[in-house]
Amino acid sequence: KAISDSEDDDDGFVESDSDDLAPPPPRQTAGRRAAATKTPVYMDVSDDSDDGDFKMALKKRITYYYDEEVGNYNYGYMHPMKPFRMRMAHSLVSAYGLDKHLNVVRPPRASALEMTRFHADDYVEFLSRVTPELAQQEPEHTSVYLSGEDCPAFDGVFEFCSISAGGSIAGAKRINHGESDVVVNWAGGLHHAKKGAASGFCYINDIVLAILELLRYHQRVMYLDIDVHHGDGVEEAFYTTDRVMSVSFHKFGDFFPGTGHVDDVGVARGRGYAVNVPLRDGIDDASYAGIFEPVMRMVMERFRPGAVVMQCGTDSLSGDRIGCFNLSMQGHAACVAFMKSFNVPLFCLGGGGYTIRNVARTWAYETAVLLGHDLDPVLPYNDYYDFYGPEFRLDVPASNMENMNTREYLAQILERVGEQLRSVPHAPSAQMHEVPRDWPEDSDNEIDDAEMDAAGEAKMTRRQREARVVPHAEAYDTDTDEFTPIVNPYRHTGTSTRPAARR
Repeated sequence: KAISDSEDDDDGFVESDSDDLAPPPPRQTAGRRAAATKTPVYMDVSDDSDDGDFKMALKKRITYYYDEEVGNYNYGYMHPMKPFRMRMAHSLVSAYGLDKHLNVVRPPRASALEMTRFHADDYVEFLSRVTPELAQQEPEHTSVYLSGEDCPAFDGVFEFCSISAGGSIAGAKRINHGESDVVVNWAGGLHHAKKGAASGFCYINDIVLAILELLRYHQRVMYLDIDVHHGDGVEEAFYTTDRVMSVSFHKFGDFFPGTGHVDDVGVARGRGYAVNVPLRDGIDDASYAGIFEPVMRMVMERFRPGAVVMQCGTDSLSGDRIGCFNLSMQGHAACVAFMKSFNVPLFCLGGGGYTIRNVARTWAYETAVLLGHDLDPVLPYNDYYDFYGPEFRLDVPASNMENMNTREYLAQILERVGEQLRSVPHAPSAQMHEVPRDWPEDSDNEIDDAEMDAAGEAKMTRRQREARVVPHAEAYDTDTDEFTPIVNPYRHTGTSTRPAARR
């Protein structure tokens, strides 16, 4: 299926003098931004439906972002993160014919300016210039921003980040404008990236950028994370606000990133709006559903978000190279189906997942769940068919791994989370402000054309000038050679996390 060109999404951001990360909530005026207040209607497609108009309406409501170049990037031969998995997942989506029922869009690339809505200017500037050679020549400077083995300076790192973040920002805009009820960007979900540094295989936090965009139109946004690792970067970004509730189900203990205790609930106005569900090794489908569904039911009832951003990291599946949970593909997808049932605009993102054949299976299956389609368990022939042998089936079964999450432990966690949520006021209000307009009004190509016309013989636009590789001698200007990077005591790599050597 041909992928449509990038939408006319803008590169702009709204500056604010406020110290708060979140933009002011929108003014819900009559006739202004109707998409922000209307109640979405979800439509499921069954195999026996012959209503063409019905299917066309559904296609317009579910947007799927994919850039075929995302699979070209490589963290390194021995690195567990493989962007190639997104290409495998899309190949399965196409082989099953799901793309015919989706609005498939190539995402616009996020600019450095858009990334600085959350990230520090110096970090984004460094990321836009760094190369493997530069990282070797300036190891001390590089270690300020990149965490060694976990986050290497691979070729094209900035372009990879621009694809991931561009799809998440554009998807949030589609929800804001009422153009889609469900958006999928499997290249997103990089939840560990911090404001001024990379962390845990994540360089640019596309999730935070998407939530910031959603907050321009929605008073409240809920973030849900079912990755095996705690969603620390997103939680930290919104730890002091009551406009974003973050909910994370994760492995807690001697495991990266070492955060996400049940008592970490937020501070100041954000107290109570960070919900952490720490779990132990080997949790299975029944145990996971037994705590996931009641917690999320309470969260949706108390917080009443205008949109939900869901990080669907698949390292919580059984048999993952790094993860230690025992979820099947059906158990993981059941979480997606449960959140879809609330009829709230839903943005599904990727995340972790290091057994790539299982990642592709699960994300293709969850795309079908969002569409309401049943899929043949026998895999159709696709570009990467040999990866799925010897069974060649659409299934990730659970193993006989021991479940360390006892009923008593889960009941205790559920009780503590319930007490926390009962202390949160119903649907907290926020002061009304006018919704800032989207800018620039013109597309990137139109802006480039105008700059080229004005440039005369130079024939170079601002974006092209920014993209130039600066000579090493001009790359950095610092008055000191002293660097004191903050090193996380845990590393993201390996089946069991080991302490990192302190520098």
